[in-house]
Amino acid sequence: MLRTVRADPDVLQRMKDDQLVDLMRITDAEISKLQALQLRAIADLSVRRRRAPGTASEVALALSITEHRAGTMVSAANALIARLPRMLNLMDDGRLDLYRAMKVTDATAWLSRDHVRLVDATLEDRVPGRNATQVRRAAAYAAAKADPEGAAQRTERSFVERRLALHHQDTGVTSLSINNATTEKATAAYTRIDQAARALKTSDESRTLDQLRADVAMDLLLSGMGGPSERTEVFLHVDLATYLGVNDSPAVLAGRGPIAAAVARRIISGSDTTLRRVLTDPRTGRAIELSPTRYPLDPAHDEFIRVRDRECRQPGCTRPAQNCGIEATRAQGESDGAADQPVTYCSRHRRLKSRPGWDYEVTSDGTVNVATPAGRTHSTTPPSMSSGRRRTNRSRKKPRL
Repeated sequence: MLRTVRADPDVLQRMKDDQLVDLMRITDAEISKLQALQLRAIADLSVRRRRAPGTASEVALALSITEHRAGTMVSAANALIARLPRMLNLMDDGRLDLYRAMKVTDATAWLSRDHVRLVDATLEDRVPGRNATQVRRAAAYAAAKADPEGAAQRTERSFVERRLALHHQDTGVTSLSINNATTEKATAAYTRIDQAARALKTSDESRTLDQLRADVAMDLLLSGMGGPSERTEVFLHVDLATYLGVNDSPAVLAGRGPIAAAVARRIISGSDTTLRRVLTDPRTGRAIELSPTRYPLDPAHDEFIRVRDRECRQPGCTRPAQNCGIEATRAQGESDGAADQPVTYCSRHRRLKSRPGWDYEVTSDGTVNVATPAGRTHSTTPPSMSSGRRRTNRSRKKPRL
């Protein structure tokens, strides 16, 4: 059918509605089968790597996905193989896709092996044909029923894992959320914010209640009673022409990526903004000098290295350089560490760098080559201040010597 559609795209227009729906269902079933095969390969690689944390990094590089996504896939693959064989069989039959299967693995991760087998058998006839929300609810209910005491303990553990999450979006805005807060405190906080927002909602106020709630919450966090207001440093890279308004080339916010020129100029115009001059190579756009005052810093200075690298140099990682450590990395073609080059890595990838089977080197032009235990090499070049992006090369097979 795929070959037919490629040869004649109009064939879909000639199909009846029920035929299109059947095609959607059949395609979905085939995707589920392929996902099951992919998970089996991931699980086998995890076993070969003795379930080392670096497995997620290797999968992330191979599939060009984030390490968070890769980690969830590795966990799901191991769970389905070892704990939920009936769910995996449903995927093999094309009756359950990866997204819905992961709702089951997440809801049952805390169960003992005996309890999870009961849930696996219970859900076998309940999850096919249900959407992700229904699958999640069915799995959570079955898990709580199988181990009520464990369900209560899980709530306590979730509270221990509470965290503040930052999620950058592509439109120049960002989401900030507190995960796993206690229900009573979260409700009380929302009530306080809501009351303050409603008090501001006068006839002259053009903002909606939702907008007011968001603004009130940010004001409370930045200057409210939660703690003293502190200065936070972020790196914004913008060329002179954009800063002056001559053009509208995107700027780059470290850890987030490109932002609109107008947003960058708004940030720069802030009363607490400090401007720093960064000299770049006109041929490559790469940083070569950072001047806080009237004198250049040494190229080996930590601050310059962080400005130069902008983010963790691990392929695909976007953690801002100011939150990273600096570690010497072997220079290509050199021995005995005589010409090691300082490079920024986040804490996760500093640990990964020292794990068996992983190899890191820096070329003369600053490119970082990362070889995985599978023999694949992934590379990143230093970011260009002019292009506003860091180029990540495609993976390639590299013979291991």
